[in-house]
Amino acid sequence: MTAFIIFICLVLLAIVIIQVGKVTELASKIKGEEEAQYQSNFWNSNLSLIFMVVFLGAIFVSAYYYKNSMLGYGPHIAASKHGKTIDFLFNVNLWFTGIVFVLTHIALFWFAYKYSGKRNHRATFISHDNKLEIIWTAIPAAVMTLLVVGGLDAWNDIMADIKEKDEYIEIEATGMQFAWLLRYPGADGKLGTRDFKKISSNNPFGQDWTDTKNLDDIHASEIVLPVGKKVRVRITSRDVLHSFFLPHFRVKMDAVPGMPTYFVFTPTTTTAEYRQRLSRYNEWQEPSDPKDPESKPRWQVFDYELACAELCGKGHFSMRRVVRIVSEDEYAQWLKTQKSYYTESIKGTADDPNAGGQVSAEELKLRRETFLAELEKVKTQAADAGEKVVQLGHIGFETGSAKLTTESKYQLDNLFEYLQSNADVKIELGGHTDSIGDAAVNLKLSGERAKSVADYLISKGIDASRVSSKGYGSTKPVDSADTEEARAKNRRTEIKFL
Repeated sequence: MTAFIIFICLVLLAIVIIQVGKVTELASKIKGEEEAQYQSNFWNSNLSLIFMVVFLGAIFVSAYYYKNSMLGYGPHIAASKHGKTIDFLFNVNLWFTGIVFVLTHIALFWFAYKYSGKRNHRATFISHDNKLEIIWTAIPAAVMTLLVVGGLDAWNDIMADIKEKDEYIEIEATGMQFAWLLRYPGADGKLGTRDFKKISSNNPFGQDWTDTKNLDDIHASEIVLPVGKKVRVRITSRDVLHSFFLPHFRVKMDAVPGMPTYFVFTPTTTTAEYRQRLSRYNEWQEPSDPKDPESKPRWQVFDYELACAELCGKGHFSMRRVVRIVSEDEYAQWLKTQKSYYTESIKGTADDPNAGGQVSAEELKLRRETFLAELEKVKTQAADAGEKVVQLGHIGFETGSAKLTTESKYQLDNLFEYLQSNADVKIELGGHTDSIGDAAVNLKLSGERAKSVADYLISKGIDASRVSSKGYGSTKPVDSADTEEARAKNRRTEIKFL
């Protein structure tokens, strides 16, 4: 081991001696290399100026050449109301940063040229200059203040949510690997509630089918919106981070698992109008399929798109969805062709919480309108208290029980809505049975059923002082007891205005 260490030391000593010799040799030649250094400085400084001209020239030429392909320029001006503000802010920032970019690069290469090493020239060192410090601190601070204030003002306007009196369409977009799931409200104009625990292959949004607002909701394969109409997009994610990106509308919002987000925008240019704008540019006259010279020109097949602006996985590219902006009439026609997901895929299946008991959204809407109109008519037009009675139809109870069926909630919610809108109304809920069975049992059951209806309304928020209940058993039939149809009419719940 000692011999090995001695050997290593001798090797290192030899290396040191060789390097010292090289340094000595270079030092002896240094005076002869000064001229070569001055020549190198001359060429580098002059070539730097040439590079500066070529570099800045290439920037301006390429910007001009590609201007019609960049968002905000040429045909690609914003197709949304707020998008114009965003484009303006980008242009303002571009001008300020562009001026600084050009001036600093000119200074960089000019100084490299002017102050390159020359014979008999010595550098002057300036350690501090208050005037310069103030100038290059104050000017950027003032410019940044203007940019930030303008940006915050635009942000507050662009990111504002829907106001109470706004007319708008609300849709939902849920990102998943690797697709966008799109949901529209149906005739009621409202999206139904959802629960992530209910998500399955047959229920991609996790919709709660006991919520009537879900029954007419539409699952769409593309986004279709009317021009000039404010749109609120609910944005969620089922798995990883995605980003809801509509580049032509300057819309971008992350879709975060467990944290719903939203974006509000108003499209201002239909797909057809945007295509016409593109048709005025030569590059959009090229065939849409490079392999087929006879294919349609690019402008004719253009579509707005929904993309994902996050790298969400290997299939990220497949998340593209077509977006179509159309006139209000075209949108109404498209909406008529869409079928509710519940009707098409859920009703009558194992996923239906009340298979066979659910009804279509159209039928529920008709029931609601008819029922509310009847209530208002009886309340305002009935001559005396005895005539101010309305039968509460479309509700039911389990056989021999006071437990309401699931379907009953639809009509009871309509009654709740009416009472909520008419705070001066007080009612009595009367329960009635047929004459089959023991009269005392029927009387008790009718009272319990009437009370179940009252309890439901009270649980929803109606003051208990406005709702009373009473059981009449079979004492007030409205038909004979000869047939099942007649007896069914006698089994009823009535609303009496007090």
